[in-house]
Formats: sequence, C-alpha cells, structure tokens
Amino acid sequence: MQRAWRIFKKILFWLFILQFVYIIFCKWINPPITFTQTASLLQGYGLQRDYVSFDEMSPNIKLAVMASEDQLFPNHNGFDIKAIKKAMNYNKKHVTKVRGASTISQQVAKNVFLWQGRSMFRKGLEVYFTFMIEKMWSKKRILEMYLNVAEMGKGIFGVQAAAKAYFNKDAKNLTKAEAAMIAAVLPNPKVYTIKPLSTYVSNRYNDILRQMNNLDGDEDIDALIK
Repeated sequence: MQRAWRIFKKILFWLFILQFVYIIFCKWINPPITFTQTASLLQGYGLQRDYVSFDEMSPNIKLAVMASEDQLFPNHNGFDIKAIKKAMNYNKKHVTKVRGASTISQQVAKNVFLWQGRSMFRKGLEVYFTFMIEKMWSKKRILEMYLNVAEMGKGIFGVQAAAKAYFNKDAKNLTKAEAAMIAAVLPNPKVYTIKPLSTYVSNRYNDILRQMNNLDGDEDIDALIK
C-alpha cells in the first residue's frame, strides 16, 4: 500500500511539472493540437486551422470578440465576478437553460489545456489554468491564443481559418461586419452558422456591431487591439 502511494505521489509530481512546463511552452508557441480539435477529427468534422500572429489579425476581430464575449477583458484578473453572480442567480431560476459567465481567459484555459464539459472537476482545473495564464502570459498573448484556437464553425478553428472559409480573405482584412459575424457564432459554433447565415447570427451580429461602436475609443481596449 505504501509503495502504491509513493508511486501515486510521483505521478502527481511529474504531472504537475509537465503541465507547468506546457504553460510556459504555450506562452510563446501555439499548441500542436487540443482536446477539442482532436474531438473534431474523431467526430468527422475535420480540422481547418492556420495559426497566425497577433499582428496578422484585424483589430476588428479583436474588438468583436471582446464586445461579444468579455468586455472587461483588459481589466479583470481572469474572472468577472459580477457576471458569475448574475449567471448563478439566473441558473437558479432557469434550471433547464444554463447561462455561462466565462471570460476570454477562462475559455483559453479550457480550449488549450482541457476538454469540453461542465463537471465540477473540469471547472476546478479551469480556474487553476486561468489563474496561471493570467500570471504568466500577457493579455495580448491570451487574446492571440483565443483567436487561434477557438472553434468558429464545424471543424473550423481560429480566425484565419474562419476568414478563409466564410469570406475568402485573410484574418487581417476582416471588416467590422465580418468580424461581428464570426464573433456571433462563438457560443455554439456547430449550430450558429455564417454559411448559410442562421437566424441567430443574423440578429446577433448587429448587436455585436453596436457594442463594438460603444467600445471604440476605450483607451484600455485600444491599447490592446493595436
């Protein structure tokens, strides 16, 4: 029994070391593949992906995802406490319709290091990895990673692949409207579509455009997207 416990502790120790090294690795190098990308291949959706640098992404798409997903991204420490409380209160009243409150940082932690799911164990790991990347990466790196690994359609990962698939152009040339459409599919990229344009995306991207216009000129956001 003691031998088994020693082996178990060694395994935990090396797992901790390996994940720490991988966090540092991903500070400069994009992940070879993620759990979600692997699942896409296994489910038959394929894998369209083309990592690009932060400078090769249009400021419009950077602004669009913040307007849509996380307007406080430049200023929070990885967690939006007010949004979490609102989501918890909403979910208590609407048991069958769950509302999330994940920040861009949390989504990066999930997309890069973890798998999809809602278990408490996975959420606990998400909190840990969110804390770590907020401490070890810059905000620009977190946003760059998000825009490279987020699923933006069936088998489509990252803004470059999305820009090519939907608009036949590079990510750096996306207009405000095109960026807003891509941001609109993020909550459920296998259901919300740009080709053909789903009702949800048609309605939602106009709301995102308005939020982008409202955020345009914010000093913290401007400093981050340019």
